[in-house]
Amino acid sequence: MKGIERYSGLFAFVRTAEAGSFSAAARLGGTTPSAMSKSVERLERKLGTKLFLRSTRSLSLTSEGAAYYERIAPLLQALEDADEVLGDKRSTRGRLRVSLPGILESLLVDALTKDFVPRHPEVTLEISVTDRHVDLVREGFDVALRVGAVGDVDWITRPLGVLPLVLVASPTYLDRIGMPTSIGDVGQAEHIRYVLGSQAYPISLADGASLEIEGRFDTDSGQAMRIAALNGVGVAQLLRVAVSDDLAAGRLIEVLPQAALAPVPAQALHAFARFPPLRVRAFCDFVADVLAPYSLKA
Repeated sequence: MKGIERYSGLFAFVRTAEAGSFSAAARLGGTTPSAMSKSVERLERKLGTKLFLRSTRSLSLTSEGAAYYERIAPLLQALEDADEVLGDKRSTRGRLRVSLPGILESLLVDALTKDFVPRHPEVTLEISVTDRHVDLVREGFDVALRVGAVGDVDWITRPLGVLPLVLVASPTYLDRIGMPTSIGDVGQAEHIRYVLGSQAYPISLADGASLEIEGRFDTDSGQAMRIAALNGVGVAQLLRVAVSDDLAAGRLIEVLPQAALAPVPAQALHAFARFPPLRVRAFCDFVADVLAPYSLKA
């Protein structure tokens, strides 16, 4: 404990090591690149060794820096955890900037404003609703929620649950074409497709098979897909949680329920590596609890 207070650059060092640059670390820490750089330089002088190799275009850990990070990062995480053990909700504080997919907007914004905000009065919440895959560090987001596979990313992924998909269409559309009774019939229907980065997502079945479909209406928004389905444009593959009220009210009808679709993972992404702030962990825990009733059991 004796050296912790002296080494005020420890947090700046860990943030920079995890973010990959002083600029990225500054955005995550709510400060300036200059302040981050000077804090690390002071720490290096106190330690008598270089922790980073610097150039005009890159920043990387020295072998000593990498070894120091492996020892220091868990200790700083333990300090953050100690605040949580004390049970003082006021330790969860600061601005939390989050990217949410539109298809979960209604469910999550309702829960966040009803329960999370009152529970954490010292957290300032900023929500951006978009299905676009944001760049966490460059755009200054603390957390991004994603539904579906995320591929190879530089961020840390926190599983939040596994959500079932369902094929749906409006009663008026099904009255017009008749209820499909086979996968072949589904293939002949008009479809509302989810398209991201010019890639159209097929209908994926739980047995591993997939059905490539032609799009009558293509969009990169799950909420736009739901609206198109309600308006009778065609068949849409959507999260069951997003259309559960529509199914219960009869505004949408499940198509071919006997053909189980492959579920999709819900995940939170952040760029804090092994050292996320308490507000990020509290948010991820909260969202996992909200999605739990709709998630498939392991």
